[in-house]
Amino acid sequence: MESAFSIQSTLKPDQVAVLMIEHAVVKHGTRYDKVFFKAVLAGIMLSFGGLMNELVQAGSTTLALENPALVKILGGFVFPTGFVLIVMLGLELLTSNMCVFPMAVVKKAIPWWSLPVNWIIVTFGNLCGSLFVAAILVHYSGIVSTEPYLSGFVAYAEKKAVTPEWHQIFLRGIGCNILVCLAVWLASGAKETTSKLIAIWIPIWIFVAVGFDHGNEYVLRATGDHVRRRRYIRKSLIATYLGNIVGAAIVWAPAVYFYLGDFSPAGLMEEAEEGKASSMDPNRRSSAATTLSTRKDGS
Repeated sequence: MESAFSIQSTLKPDQVAVLMIEHAVVKHGTRYDKVFFKAVLAGIMLSFGGLMNELVQAGSTTLALENPALVKILGGFVFPTGFVLIVMLGLELLTSNMCVFPMAVVKKAIPWWSLPVNWIIVTFGNLCGSLFVAAILVHYSGIVSTEPYLSGFVAYAEKKAVTPEWHQIFLRGIGCNILVCLAVWLASGAKETTSKLIAIWIPIWIFVAVGFDHGNEYVLRATGDHVRRRRYIRKSLIATYLGNIVGAAIVWAPAVYFYLGDFSPAGLMEEAEEGKASSMDPNRRSSAATTLSTRKDGS
């Protein structure tokens, strides 16, 4: 008989929390070279969304003078295209891993050292993918070498890495990753494609439109040398990175507290260590998830 889990269209919060841990176990059991190249592809896909956002904003000079809020809303609306590709292709994005890995470590589903290893690999993978798009597909291709796009990209880079104070970029990083992690959470709870797209789109649209900060390496390199690398690393990359960690914690810590109090990994870690995690079906609950749901339902 088909279980209630398999026929419901949206998972309950406790089921999503368990599914997030299963995702972390799968990632932990994936070969490091695959993790890296998935992260490179994620950086490329995310940069496509960033390019769409900046083309809309930089090219809407007249509208920006008359209705700047509308330009931000339009730019934010097209940005999630890149994030959708990441989620639907099962790639590795640092900001979402900042949510799933701490949950799995806290509940002892994976060893603690898996978290820094994954974050380091994915950080450099995302950076390589973003810089590839920025340098090769944007800067050297010349697609933003004419006005108003060139001035628009330079102004955006200055707005992100020069004008704000360090603490402002840090706080924007918090807001960004609250919404990114919520997008991943909602997408994990949806079981068909249209629902996943909507679940991803809304939080990402909000974070971009209001001006929160994800890593900005794509647009900064796309503008050439207008923003010095040292300044970017010190003032933008580090501040955003730390803010993203805090933002993720605001999502995963309450989830662990609310939904995973009696969760047991029940063999998930052993499967990952044996290299079997890659064969797990992320749409199927483990025995641990079934046990947790049974306890919650009282049956």
